[in-house]
Amino acid sequence: MTPNSANLTQQWLQCYGWEILSHPAHSPDLAPSDFLLFGPLKRHLGGMAFETEDDLISELRNWFDNLDVDFFRVGINSLLLRWQKCIELHGDYVEK
Repeated sequence: MTPNSANLTQQWLQCYGWEILSHPAHSPDLAPSDFLLFGPLKRHLGGMAFETEDDLISELRNWFDNLDVDFFRVGINSLLLRWQKCIELHGDYVEK
């Protein structure tokens, strides 16, 4: 992200009155890709072998296309609970 786009993002968030919460640069407990996405994706791909990058991309698209909409709803809702737990633990890892 360039400094200009970061400033525009900050202005946009302020315009809507959203509170910006501080957080570590990378926290596996709070990054939806880590706690929600990668585990199920790893289980799905486990044991598979792909001859080409296109084969892998095709399988990934198929997996994403067939996810139930609730998969994402549950993930976003669990993010709220993880934030609360992280706050209660004063920033310590949620999964400890």
